Amino acid sequence: MSPYRVGLIVPSSNTTMETELPELLRRHASARFTFHSSRAVLHTVDPGSLREMVDQVDRCSAEIADADVDVIAYACLIAIAAQGRKAHEEAEARISDGAGRAGCTAPVTSSAGALVRGIEALGVSRVAMITPYVKHLTQCLVDYVGDYGITVTDSLSLEVDDNLAVGRLDPAQLLGHAGRLNLGDAQAVVLSACVQMPSLPVVEAVEDQLGLPVLTAATATTREVLCSLGLDPVIPGGGALLRGTAPAS
Repeated sequence: MSPYRVGLIVPSSNTTMETELPELLRRHASARFTFHSSRAVLHTVDPGSLREMVDQVDRCSAEIADADVDVIAYACLIAIAAQGRKAHEEAEARISDGAGRAGCTAPVTSSAGALVRGIEALGVSRVAMITPYVKHLTQCLVDYVGDYGITVTDSLSLEVDDNLAVGRLDPAQLLGHAGRLNLGDAQAVVLSACVQMPSLPVVEAVEDQLGLPVLTAATATTREVLCSLGLDPVIPGGGALLRGTAPAS
């Protein structure tokens, strides 16, 4: 069987999504994948730069379409969330339209939409989260998921605004950061609410530490890629969302 082609639209400074998502999909039991990226310029994680990145989506959609991919994922969560309520719905439709005009009818997801739908798939509505963002951007994300009936009971902002520096953060430190969260009302933990902040090596260790389901922007996006392709969203080492207990989309 030929491998599935996964199209990614990523920030130009991305270093993590193109490692964590392929690593997760490499573990899938029954399918193989190749990865094809288009890059939108982003250096600093601030509202103006994020807005400029989103403005590049039409070009990126057409470039991805040229690879005749089987699924497209827009992999910058905060770029979408910073645009206001329910922005991923518009962004996913815009990417689909752009790719369609270029002859590609692949299903489209986004990390922002995938996070919302992943939380819903776990059957929870109260989460604690860790972000690498400055506090006002974390609040944008808190408000964003709130529009879908999801309450962020506590959040921790690491306040790193250089996107390359976000990709250099040590995932092992998330064990300590997770221990700083107030989990009194939380039903699950978003360990990395950013596809650029590395987290995969410690997802299951944090689940064991906290006794709660743990998901990340990367694991949520991976699940949506698999569901979009009609594949079982079951991958070892990916935490609760990829354990096969959450209902498929």
